[in-house]
Amino acid sequence: MRLVMVTIIGAVLGFFIGISFPSVSITKLHFPASFVSYIEDKNSGLTTQAILNHAWTSARNARGNGTEPTSNSTLKIYVPTNPKGCRGASTMSLYQSLTSIYCRLWGDPSEDLPFKPKYLVTFTVGVEQKENINRAVKKFSDNFAILLFHYDGRVSEWDEFEWSQRAIHISVRKQTKWWYAKRFLHPDIVAAYEYIFIWDEDLGVEHFNAEEYIKLVKKHNLAISQPGLEPDRGLTWQMTKRRGDSEVHKDTEERSGWCSDPHLPPCAAIFVEIMAPVFSRDAWRCVWHMIQNDLVHGWGLDFALRKCVEPAHEKIGVVDSQWIVHQVVPSLGNQGQSENGRASWEGVRARCRKEWGMFQTRMAEAEKAYYKMMGITPPNSTLV
Repeated sequence: MRLVMVTIIGAVLGFFIGISFPSVSITKLHFPASFVSYIEDKNSGLTTQAILNHAWTSARNARGNGTEPTSNSTLKIYVPTNPKGCRGASTMSLYQSLTSIYCRLWGDPSEDLPFKPKYLVTFTVGVEQKENINRAVKKFSDNFAILLFHYDGRVSEWDEFEWSQRAIHISVRKQTKWWYAKRFLHPDIVAAYEYIFIWDEDLGVEHFNAEEYIKLVKKHNLAISQPGLEPDRGLTWQMTKRRGDSEVHKDTEERSGWCSDPHLPPCAAIFVEIMAPVFSRDAWRCVWHMIQNDLVHGWGLDFALRKCVEPAHEKIGVVDSQWIVHQVVPSLGNQGQSENGRASWEGVRARCRKEWGMFQTRMAEAEKAYYKMMGITPPNSTLV
């Protein structure tokens, strides 16, 4: 009898307590940014009680105002626009996800760039090649922003050129262009440019016109490209050899014995060299993430570029009617250090080869992990 009475009294009390609370429809709760921030950051310290307190407060306020939230205002999923770690709703409209590489210390910010370049060309340079770079820069119109990475630290000696006053100069001694690219060409920084040229310093450009090159790249829908190379100097692969009877080519036949797999670059085309590549904005966003932070020479990267565009055999190509000459100036080797009686360039070349092997291994392991995650049997082919 006592048990029955306790049960009845508990039920009655529970009923009256329940009706004294406002009804809460979970589907009509519009959670604040702080709640979503908690989801993004499990260490925020927001407890379950805090979430329920917010739900209770929301429902109570709605009932107290005598209004039921409409479906248009309540059936929402909050999509965060704040960067991680930035939770202030009052400053949300202030946040900018992109930046640029141009700056000056004076004047009105709105006048910093009276004319905004559409494209970016970068050269990794030493002062001994400044005359060659001067000739190269003149092939690029005002539609191109010029950025020089100085590996020898000698920046002021470029002041003799008028265009150098407008160019951007970044100086870190004894580094390579892929080291610079990883640190200074983040996709969000160069997002303002439709195409990004990442070129060596030893390129002859007598037969090259940058504006015409861009027209051909757009005409043939190339996301990754390079100018054709003069066949009698500095040519390694048949794919990059200039052809005199076409504007652009996207396939090739390599020399016998040069490829371990005919279905992979450079035999299967879909290949440009790291000497003078040109990337579309979208392609660069992928390629930038593929550059390894600790592998500074970029060897092997050209064999993996096909992973960044689809279909690769249509969007990677060589522009024949705008061609260049590789002058094969071994300036980078002189930036090395002599060790154990070896010349400085030998140490640089040894590092290049070692990095190539490391990149191949990492790429193969990444592909295996991807296929495993997707439950797909990996193909037998690997990188060359």
